[in-house]
Amino acid sequence: MNMELSRRQFLRVGGAGIAGTTLGALGFGEAEVAHAASIRPYKLAMTKEVRTSCPYCAVCCGMIAFSAKNAQTNKMEVTHIEGDSDHPVNRGTLCPKGAGAIDYVRAKTRVKEPMYRKAGSDKFEPVSWDFAMDRIAKLMKEDRDANFIEKNKDGVTVNRWPTMSFLSGSSCTNETGWITWKVARGLGMLQIENQARI
Repeated sequence: MNMELSRRQFLRVGGAGIAGTTLGALGFGEAEVAHAASIRPYKLAMTKEVRTSCPYCAVCCGMIAFSAKNAQTNKMEVTHIEGDSDHPVNRGTLCPKGAGAIDYVRAKTRVKEPMYRKAGSDKFEPVSWDFAMDRIAKLMKEDRDANFIEKNKDGVTVNRWPTMSFLSGSSCTNETGWITWKVARGLGMLQIENQARI
């Protein structure tokens, strides 16, 4: 659209602009200061960025988790999670479960440490990771020693451990899946499943 101004109109518009600039220069710019003060700072400016993957399914979408120090506890806390636009699987997109990941990360009911219920007890108690791993290894060894089948009834070596099964996580890489399979089969387990199918 072509707009034509007369000389008088041009001088009037130009004069109004000069007057506004002069008023601002003389300290009449409180409106601009108030406007600048009302703008929130970028919420991720002082956060630490970590790349991770979504734990929900076998798609294994890439995520970026942002954390910042909590002023009350002085500990780092996850403040925001979003899709990783550089990840080759999801290119920044997330399904509703992945998009809501911040809710389960910050949930008050989230279990953050191994829990153990002693024999005869009616409640679970937090224990260390060392205790949990030692306990799992001890129980697996006891069960394997008691139920391992070296040969079948025809005398053929089968090396089976029929009383134990293994459930693998779906967000594992091919290499992790291969090692998991080798370890489980090497121990003689027959029932091996992957969470991606559940």
